[in-house]
Amino acid sequence: MIPIREFAGQYVAVFGLGRTGLATVRALQAGGAKVHAWDDNPVARERATEQGFDLVDINKRDWQQYSALVLSPGIPYRYPEPHRLVQMARMVGVEVIGDMELFARAVNAMPEHSRPKIIGVTGTNGKSTTTSLIGHVLKKAGKDVRVGGNIGIGVLDMAPLHANAVYVLELSSYQLDLCESLKCDVAVLLNVTPDHLERHGGMQGYINAKIRIFDNQSEKDLAVIGMDTMPTQILMAKMAAKRHQRCVGVSSTYALGRGVSAVHGRLFDSQSGRAMMIGDLSKIQTLPGAHNHQNAAAAYAACRGVGVDATVIMEAMATFPGLAHRQEVVGKVGGVTFVNDSKATNGQAAVQALKSYPKVYWIGGGVAKSDGLADVRPFYGHITKAYLIGEAQKQFSRELGNDVPHMNCGTLKRAVAEAMHDAANSGDEDPIVLLSPACASFDQFKDFEARGDEFKELVHGLMSDTERLRATV
Repeated sequence: MIPIREFAGQYVAVFGLGRTGLATVRALQAGGAKVHAWDDNPVARERATEQGFDLVDINKRDWQQYSALVLSPGIPYRYPEPHRLVQMARMVGVEVIGDMELFARAVNAMPEHSRPKIIGVTGTNGKSTTTSLIGHVLKKAGKDVRVGGNIGIGVLDMAPLHANAVYVLELSSYQLDLCESLKCDVAVLLNVTPDHLERHGGMQGYINAKIRIFDNQSEKDLAVIGMDTMPTQILMAKMAAKRHQRCVGVSSTYALGRGVSAVHGRLFDSQSGRAMMIGDLSKIQTLPGAHNHQNAAAAYAACRGVGVDATVIMEAMATFPGLAHRQEVVGKVGGVTFVNDSKATNGQAAVQALKSYPKVYWIGGGVAKSDGLADVRPFYGHITKAYLIGEAQKQFSRELGNDVPHMNCGTLKRAVAEAMHDAANSGDEDPIVLLSPACASFDQFKDFEARGDEFKELVHGLMSDTERLRATV
């Protein structure tokens, strides 16, 4: 835990008692603050009480006593309209911040020579894989590394700060919106495609939130920018011209004259202006597809930015175990390979998986984003047949039309059974059933992890004992 001492002896309101909120309460209390914690959700309140937290209904308190409102990232801050408690805080002049801002202030309060290194990673897609990959490489390189933020452990639940540590933080647009003073030694922006637009007042608001990761950087710091989306290309040109920090472009689409490129799976470093081949990413089974090759290029640039040798980076990447729910190979049943990509909660994310396989039996659906299958449409040719589930199945059925054979299955259980039957009897060589829903999960599941876990349980239920053992080895 990282104690937050800034508000020692003062009253602080914490709203939202998920993983982030509970970590915030612990950190503030450890630093001596008087914390009033609350959540409008009675289930969240009950869970917090069971864990020993004392709750205070901040809706009924005098807000002039509070020094700050610490808001969990999932609660509307600006759009579509500020939460009523945000409005209340603003009316009485109480600052509204997030857990990442508390972390940033704790670091900034330290003497320069004793501060840890901070690597921040954001982007519409790929940030969890890239964050985990950077952490894996740094650990193999012998660094005292802590990985968390929007992935895994909350930032304030991480081990205490010290000079030799490296914090690798996944940062969502919601977290960045609530953060003013975070200074990243290395800041990574992978890509920007439309997502969460209702929470940021449109595309420009979403971009503005993402690029906050570069705020407060100086000429000593490094910005790593993916070059495979138009908004990030424009940003790279602007930032390189201003020269506030060092900028490195990374791409799995273009062979960059200066930067880091993954061309047909081979990683090249041309930061010096001369391209040097670093290694072959196509041999790393846990990093399939061009999107993962860009993730690897970004991780390489970030790790080089904190002094790790190129050979060490490639050796470490070769042992990367991959992440659950992100093109996770669950196993084979009767010659059919099942891939769990439940993390694909929008069309652009699903495209990354579809591009990795020439033909799949695709399971999609859930709560559709506003653009539906617009991003997926150019890759309909990769779908042998679609099995649609959840709230979006009728919409997706209309969008697929006569272009892609499909059926409305309703539930994931039926979709897995139907896809298994068709794939096993297709006569295809090494057929693949891919869960990559292009949708949020909240119509039928608590989150994408729960959706992916059910998929894995259903696949394991189809396996023989021998196949199940082989899948876990």
